Amino acid sequence: MSDQTPPRRNIGDLQPSHILYSFGVGAIVELPNLSVMMMGLDDWPVHHCREISEPRLLQAVQGALGPQVARLLTPPVAPDSDGGLPSPLDDSANIGVPVAPFPRWLLCPRCRLIAPVGSDLFELKVELFRKDRTRYVHRNCNRAERANVQPTAVPARFLVACEYGHLDEFPWVEFVHQGTTDCRYELRLEEREASGEVAGIFLKCFTCGKSRSMADAFMDRDRANLPACRGRWPHLRSYAEGGCGTPVTGILLGASNSWFPLTLSALSIPTAVDRLGQLVEEHWAVLEKASSPEVLAAFRKIGQLRALAAHSDEEIWQAVEARRGASGADAEQEPRGLREPEWRVFARPDPSLNGRDFRLREVAVPTGFERYIERVVLAERLREVRSLVGFTRIESPGDMSEPDDLPDERRAPLSRMGPTWVPTIDVRGEGVFVQLSESAIEEWLGTVGLLDAEFAAAHTEWRKLRKLEPPEAGYPGMRYVLLHSLAHCLMRQLTLQCGYTAASVRERIYSRGPGENQDPMAGVLIYTAASDSEGTLGGLVSLGEPSVLSMHLGQALEDIALCASDPLCAEHPPSRDALTLHGAACHACLFAPETSCERGNKYLDRSVLVPTVEQERGRFAFFGARR
Repeated sequence: MSDQTPPRRNIGDLQPSHILYSFGVGAIVELPNLSVMMMGLDDWPVHHCREISEPRLLQAVQGALGPQVARLLTPPVAPDSDGGLPSPLDDSANIGVPVAPFPRWLLCPRCRLIAPVGSDLFELKVELFRKDRTRYVHRNCNRAERANVQPTAVPARFLVACEYGHLDEFPWVEFVHQGTTDCRYELRLEEREASGEVAGIFLKCFTCGKSRSMADAFMDRDRANLPACRGRWPHLRSYAEGGCGTPVTGILLGASNSWFPLTLSALSIPTAVDRLGQLVEEHWAVLEKASSPEVLAAFRKIGQLRALAAHSDEEIWQAVEARRGASGADAEQEPRGLREPEWRVFARPDPSLNGRDFRLREVAVPTGFERYIERVVLAERLREVRSLVGFTRIESPGDMSEPDDLPDERRAPLSRMGPTWVPTIDVRGEGVFVQLSESAIEEWLGTVGLLDAEFAAAHTEWRKLRKLEPPEAGYPGMRYVLLHSLAHCLMRQLTLQCGYTAASVRERIYSRGPGENQDPMAGVLIYTAASDSEGTLGGLVSLGEPSVLSMHLGQALEDIALCASDPLCAEHPPSRDALTLHGAACHACLFAPETSCERGNKYLDRSVLVPTVEQERGRFAFFGARR
């Protein structure tokens, strides 16, 4: 990351996946001595970004952000140096994601003075060879330990935000004076209790003597103690047109509700069966720019076609034209969503499509589960592409019953104008796909009408509480509850054996009932996709072999029959005051990390899999009759 104020200096490092899930555009990154804001896409050095080709995901991103989005780009990466680490004085060492100090109010830990960076009371100290020592110091502090030692200032820990994605400095001056003032303020933050709680922190103006507890900014439910939102987007250096006016919420620096990412992801599904066609697909980000055979020849001369060295320019050009024609035909078809093509290749695996980044192998159904499982496919190689399309504050997208329920006005923008590209990463992994028997599901659906009504009512109340219209829309049905519960059950069991952490294993649910001109879908993909070699070590695929999977599936079902929180867990209804959207499920039995679950641990119920202490006869259990 590079500081946005000249001269640009590298002040930290992040993994590419962090740019999407932890510290993306608009997020605050806390460094050892600094707190900085990730700036908008307008400031990113695009010429240091690598383009990723994934037409299906690009189409989905265009549907979310507009047709002006033309490219999927990785975060900027400095070129590899020839031997050793680059010099910190070299420009290549300062290539990265731009940031700016935020919040811009700093606190001196010695004298407790709190003031903005622009007050000239603080000075930035940049350590070229020790990035972690970059800091602001308080000049002329009257309580410094020694006269020649300047205390390191720390970021103010209080901010304000609103549910429309705006974030602003805490209104220190207006807050302590309870409105606008002409006072030539000198503010200090006093801690009158050793506990560090907000109730023991007071803001005092030493010019006029006024003092106020910081608890007033957090304990007043109508938020009347804080001014209305100014509509500020610090990552864009701008304010919302016409302001905002929404009541703001006081938050702490580093609070989990200060930034929630909105992402889209797709698995790379090959369409070519020949090796040349697969190579063209893998390098389409470069080859699609070839407008003639002469351009292809130029690409070869500058080393862009090393992977296709065994093929002539004429052969490559014909494959490019074939690919371009197929892409045009697909674009004319009605959009089918991201899951439809993936389901088709998993439900009907074709060995001829196997390539470097996609390799499927169908195996036998586990013994004892032939009645319930129709197909098991081992994904020995997978490539997943993920893009950041926005973010929210205060209210998580997971609070919605469906990700698409989030109103557009609550999604904070990534750039000042409509973005022409979005941050994207591609990761490799492996997985196990399990397809349930359609006839067994149809038979089971006829027995869960009562539970279906409870989940539907909970879904409606959930949406009413969040003012989502119409309240009954988007209910995924009991088919999804069954598949989702099975996915979590399998994930918890497999992570105990495969060697991956629980947060590294993810789910992908394929659920759709039979309808007009569409086949039903009923399958789950448990996979790992990591930004390093961890995602392709083979530990997960090895657990999908028939005899091994049979043992683990049986053990998983046996384990969730009883929960450490029973009988409270088993007796939990799908809805309690519209605050939950799950039945018999909790952190001790079915819940998964947020990075693993696609629905925020909603629509889960272990009673749909096995009998519980509440449903001992197993009237809702899909696997209840297995012997």
